Amino acid sequence: MKLSRDSNIFRARCGKTTRITVLRCFTNFELDGIVQPVHTPTHSPAPIEARDQRVFDAVRELLSTQGMQLSMDTVASHVGCSKQTLYSRYGSKRELLGLVVRQNISATAGPLTSSDERPLREILLGFALPYLEHLNQPSVRQTAQLITAGVHEFRDEAQALYHDSADALREQLAEWMRTEMARGRIIHDDPHFMAEMLISMIAGQDFERQRFHAPHRDTPRQRRRWAEFAVDAFLRAFPAPPVGIPGTR
Repeated sequence: MKLSRDSNIFRARCGKTTRITVLRCFTNFELDGIVQPVHTPTHSPAPIEARDQRVFDAVRELLSTQGMQLSMDTVASHVGCSKQTLYSRYGSKRELLGLVVRQNISATAGPLTSSDERPLREILLGFALPYLEHLNQPSVRQTAQLITAGVHEFRDEAQALYHDSADALREQLAEWMRTEMARGRIIHDDPHFMAEMLISMIAGQDFERQRFHAPHRDTPRQRRRWAEFAVDAFLRAFPAPPVGIPGTR
């Protein structure tokens, strides 16, 4: 039987026909412009490899200095590979940026798990404190400023970044809240509204203060005090419903 790459293969076995799907993917990626296709099982997605992480770190660094002017040529030069290697690995600049910001969101939403039995205050502080620390990194503030400056020129790319970052974070937080409502630990309400409110409460105005070089909460102690205030206020606004009474509004 003649086999062709990226095709479906039908093989006779014990009088029956078994369908085998062969997928073409890249897992032996080298940052020297060489990509070798090999076949891997489709049920276990490859984790982030060290060579991928080098690319992602380069993208973050370049976004903080170039904003949306960032090009695949610049990324390739930064990590020491060919532009074609990046396109073969990641598809396009937009897809690469999406991977980078989704990795950030996965790390930020990491503390929010559906089976966590800890008190809600402890869980939410585990989310709020790293989020505040992330927002207070100078490179993050600088990246936001450059992206904002380039929105009119790179409207589609900027909207895609927003969808993969801020929208994705709100969606993950809302899903966690929906689970906690079902468990009876938060009063029932609109989870997307609640998620957006909590994120806004945690961020406060500090990000704006930094943009305008105004005094802000620039120590971990100050940020922790604010995170505790925001989380406590949120839990007072959306408490667990009384025992035996569904929480409805």
